[in-house]
Amino acid sequence: MLKKISTLPFNSTPEQNARLDAVIAESGGEKANLMHVMQQAQGIYGYLPFEVQAKIADGMNIPLEHIYGVSTFYAQFALAPKGKYNVMVCMGTACYVRGAQEILDKVQAELGIGNDECTEDGLFSIEPCRCIGACGLAPVMMINDDVYGNLVPSQIPEILAKYRSE
Repeated sequence: MLKKISTLPFNSTPEQNARLDAVIAESGGEKANLMHVMQQAQGIYGYLPFEVQAKIADGMNIPLEHIYGVSTFYAQFALAPKGKYNVMVCMGTACYVRGAQEILDKVQAELGIGNDECTEDGLFSIEPCRCIGACGLAPVMMINDDVYGNLVPSQIPEILAKYRSE
C-alpha cells in the first residue's frame, strides 16, 4: 500500500526547527542513528513532510532518496499529518468479511477525505489498518483510543458527531 504525501501546506515553528536541529546534532551524523532521528522528527512534527526529510538528509549527509525510502518502507512513519482524531478502520480478514469496506466508505464520505488524509480543519484523519485485535467485534473502528465494534454504516454519522462537538 502506497503512503499518501500530504497536500496541506507545511508549517513549522522556530522551536520545532531548533528541536530537530538538536536531534540531528546529537546523532553525530552517524547513519546508524537515522531511525532514531526520524522517530524523533516525527514526534516533533507529528509526521515526516518533505521539508523535514530534506533537513534530516542535509544534516546527516544522507541522500534524500534514502530518507524517503526509509519513511515509506516502515509503517511507523507518516508522510501526512494525523488529525486530532485519527480514525482507524480495521481491514483485517474478520472485519473485511463482515463489512469493513462499507464502514470505511461511509467514514470517507462523511469526512470528505480519503485514506491517509487529514481534514483541512485538522480534526480528523483516516487510516485503514490490518488488524486491531478485536476480531470478535468485527467490523471494528478506533478513534484514537476509543474502540467501536459490531458497526453498521448508519452508525458512523452519530459517532463522528460526538467528536465534532468535543
